[in-house]
Amino acid sequence: MNRIRTYAISTLVSFLWVTSSLAQPTDDWNRWGTWGWGHMMFGGVMMIVFWGGIILLVVLLVRSFGSSNSGGFNAPPRATPLDTLKERFAKGEIDKKEYDARKKTLLD
Repeated sequence: MNRIRTYAISTLVSFLWVTSSLAQPTDDWNRWGTWGWGHMMFGGVMMIVFWGGIILLVVLLVRSFGSSNSGGFNAPPRATPLDTLKERFAKGEIDKKEYDARKKTLLD
C-alpha cells in the first residue's frame, strides 16, 4: 500500500510539473494564429487540474501521516487479557475454579 501511495504521489507531481510547463505562454502569446481560442480553455482547465492535484496531494499526505497501527477514532478497542479470560469462561472452555485462579494471577 505504501508503494502504491508513493507511486501515485510521484505521478501526480510529475503530471502537475509537465502540465504547468505546457500552460505557459509562448513568445507570440498575443497572436491568435498559433494556439487559437483553445489556448484560453487549456489554461483554465490546467488551473483546475493544478489546484485539484494540490488538494489531492495534501489529502494523500494527511492520510499517510495520519494512519498508524495504534488506531484512531474508528479503531475498535483492543481486548485485554482479562476480557479474553471472561470470554473463554462464558464459552465454557474453562470452569469456575480455573477462571478464578487465572483471574487472580492476572490481577496480581
